[in-house]
Amino acid sequence: MGNFLLKEVSGENIESELELIGFESCYINKASDKFRYKNIKIFGLTPPQANILKQTALIYGADCGVNRNVITGQIEKSDAILCGSLSQIKKIARKLEGQPFKLGVLAQEIDLFLSGQKRKTKIAGILNITPDSFSDGGKYFDLEASKKHLLELIDDGADIIDIGAESTRPYSQAVEAEEQIRRLKPILEFINRENIKIPISIDTRSSVVADFCLNNGVSIINDVSGFDYDSKMPDVIAKYKAEVIIQHSKGTPDIMQDGPVYRNVVEEIFLSLKAKIDFAGEKGIERIIIDPGIGFGKSRKDNFEIINKIEELYSLGCPVMLGLSRKSFLGIENNDNALKDTLSAAISYPLIQKGVDYLRVHNVKLHRGLINSVQNYIPSQAI
Repeated sequence: MGNFLLKEVSGENIESELELIGFESCYINKASDKFRYKNIKIFGLTPPQANILKQTALIYGADCGVNRNVITGQIEKSDAILCGSLSQIKKIARKLEGQPFKLGVLAQEIDLFLSGQKRKTKIAGILNITPDSFSDGGKYFDLEASKKHLLELIDDGADIIDIGAESTRPYSQAVEAEEQIRRLKPILEFINRENIKIPISIDTRSSVVADFCLNNGVSIINDVSGFDYDSKMPDVIAKYKAEVIIQHSKGTPDIMQDGPVYRNVVEEIFLSLKAKIDFAGEKGIERIIIDPGIGFGKSRKDNFEIINKIEELYSLGCPVMLGLSRKSFLGIENNDNALKDTLSAAISYPLIQKGVDYLRVHNVKLHRGLINSVQNYIPSQAI
């Protein structure tokens, strides 16, 4: 053993660590940017843009990785990875403001990227009114049971109720729109009759179902296909000026788990969701939540990689939802929902720390307690 003791320090806790070693207190806030490091991927730069960005980074002691052919100009576009302390990257942005090739616009985009703050995590409580749900096996298919559970989810602290009348578990078959509406109509009538004000989301891929629900007081549509299943869905959402949850899914539920393969799962999801956000904007949809789609055409390894890198989706500029509750990647093959809920909460813990916007869960009470505990602990500057 050597004579020196070393410990890694998290950038999120740097203020308290500086204070602990006796650093000058009046300079802590300003100095903290020097101790926080960022790795930012920038897509589609021209060789002149990439060269100037790299040289500017080097001026300030940072670095920028680009394609090796950028220096010769023998490439049309190059992605870049800009790395440095928060302080260095801010200086780079200021320098870029006076540069040609639209790099002033990039400076503005970097400022916007850095200004993004973590939000407090909210909960979408799941209400399945299907006879074949993977998690509860039709427990709330009966109207009285579904009404009771709806009120329980609200009492337990849900911020949104997400109601599904079609199971989209792996290898499930589509349910006709008319049957979905038949299942949904009684619970929606109950919600309207009782003047329940909590936002209601409907988990459906059908524009016909979406139109019916939005016309009956629903404010959010959760399309697990991300517009791929029904081409009319974006127009319906735009017509009602509704909010949409755009989820990434690789294939339909009946085939999505048949050996899905990705070259880079998080980046492919990032680019796919970016294209769909742009498409939704062109359709006039303004309120968008994105969901990378845990378990929808992903291997177990893919799912954990998404969870570990969830912050990479934040720069898309939309709230991020994650639905991992009770899913098979947890590795529990029996119907022990209590154990599944415990594991779901354990995996949710770092997601709450990272400021994921929504967790879509079955056990609202457990997750509400976890969120309250975690967010009361996290220093205010990290939220």
